[in-house]
Amino acid sequence: MLEQRIQQHFIDSADLKYQAAPLLAGPIAQAVQAMVSALTNGAKVMACGNGGSAADAQHFAAELVGRFERERPGLSALALTTDSSVLTALANDYDYREVFAKQVRALGVPGDVLLAISTSGGSANVLAAIEAAHERDMTVVALTGKGGGRIGQKLRETDVHICAPHDRTARIQEVHLLTVHCLCDGIDALLLGEPDNPA
Repeated sequence: MLEQRIQQHFIDSADLKYQAAPLLAGPIAQAVQAMVSALTNGAKVMACGNGGSAADAQHFAAELVGRFERERPGLSALALTTDSSVLTALANDYDYREVFAKQVRALGVPGDVLLAISTSGGSANVLAAIEAAHERDMTVVALTGKGGGRIGQKLRETDVHICAPHDRTARIQEVHLLTVHCLCDGIDALLLGEPDNPA
């Protein structure tokens, strides 16, 4: 019984990814192009999210600052989820809703990109970060699920929405992780050329 349950998780995850591929390839490619444009113009990518989405934000930043699958110079990326002194000061002195927005206002400049991750599309502090990014004339790449929620409604035409087509958090997070890898691979492909056919 337990083994069948585990197998079903694999099957459900694979099915969703197969179904999502044609829906998300376009928005992911748009996000890659926005990020490469920012990075090649001296700007940076900031990422935020809560819980598992915080882990995705940190994973993404680590792959850009370090490397994904190929050697290259480090790229300017920052997870807004990692400085415990900043996070706790902002949550204590202001409100938890402000923990990312305050950082975006302090560190963001026009031309930067914010990768805003929320499985529900309704995280209040991610919404606030998006508002702050818009104030700074930054592009937002939103990674959501469950139809996109309030985040989907807050995006501008110049933003990119990558919405995993599912309502279950675990399945959405699995698509988000694959999307992070696609973003990193796409950035490398545009900067370095295709691995088998260097530009």
